[in-house]
This record gives sequence, C-alpha cells and structure tokens, in this order.
Amino acid sequence: GAGFVEGGPELIVHNFPMSGIAEASRTIRTNLLFMAPDHPFKTLLVTSAGPSEGKTTVACCIAIAMAQADQRVVLIDCDLRKPRVHRIFRKGSSVGVTTALLEESIDDAVIDTDIPNLSIIPAGPIPPNPAELFHSERFRKFLEQVQGKFDRVIIDSPPVVAVTDAVVLSTLVDGTMLVVRAFKTPKDLARHALRALVDVGATIA
Repeated sequence: GAGFVEGGPELIVHNFPMSGIAEASRTIRTNLLFMAPDHPFKTLLVTSAGPSEGKTTVACCIAIAMAQADQRVVLIDCDLRKPRVHRIFRKGSSVGVTTALLEESIDDAVIDTDIPNLSIIPAGPIPPNPAELFHSERFRKFLEQVQGKFDRVIIDSPPVVAVTDAVVLSTLVDGTMLVVRAFKTPKDLARHALRALVDVGATIA
C-alpha cells in the first residue's frame, strides 16, 4: 500500500518485516553468516553488471536485516558517480566517504538512521577521480577504521562493467555480491561482470 510507495522498496525490510522481501532478505543474511563460519563476511560489497539492476535496494535490505539481528551495521555509499543512499534515508551528502578521507577520524561522516543498529556513510561531495580514490592508502585506512567500529560493513558500489570502481573495491572486502535482475540483465553482461571480479581474485558471496 501507501507505506511501500512512501518508503520505497529499499526500506521494506524495516517497514514491512513480515513481507516476502523481508523474509528473503533474512534468508540471504543467514546464508551470508553461515557460508564461511570461520571467516565470516564482515565487509560485503554489493554490485551488479549494469545500472538499474537493484543493487542499492539489495544493499539496503541486507543491511537492515543484519541490523535487525542486533548487529551494529554501517551501509557505505561507494557509488561516487550516482550516489543514492543518503536520499533513501533522507539525509544530506555534504559529509561522507570523500570528506572522511581528508579527516583523521571517520566519526563526522557516520550518520545514524531511524533504524536501530543501522548507520550510513553517504558518498560525500563527488570527486573527479573515484577509481583512483579507492586505490589509495587513505581509503584502506578508512575501511580499517570503519571495520573497527561496526560488526558488519555493507558497501554499495557502481556497476562492474561501466567503471573499474567495483572491481577495485572487490579486492578490499571479504565478499562480493553480484545482483542480477530477472528478465533485464543480459546473460553475457552478467558473465562478463563475474569474470571481471574473479579475475582479480574477488570472493563471490
């Protein structure tokens, strides 16, 4: 009904915890937590082959499901080309990933949401060279700081095929999730994305 439209599909796990989507998100959460019990996926990258395949929605759903399991979760918007996370949670993007890289601490960039246990780090002001930024030592230190403060880190990223950002990010996380949209994503494009990730040694969750 109206609540679904108002909150959008990204927040459905919070707004409608008994829905099929929420149930599916909890199933994915369980699978992620038990796939590698000895080395749990603390930091998870969510990407897709092309644009508009639902990766931000999936990232939000999984982040919320994990927060509901009493985990301290942060959702980071590393799509520095078309960031959306701040809008979904009705926050600004004047601080975020790009400003945190210039600071000693990440604290100013972390924003609480209305959802218990869930924080976000928006993209921040858009830089001219996102891919180079992810290659930097500063970004690695930023991720380390985030991992020190939260139980789970979910990263939303740009599509794999369009730009190199997601491929670079996949080498810095414990697991990468590739979102494929039914009846929309061409098989060849999905295979190409998967190959690009596997080629750099990404762990496909």
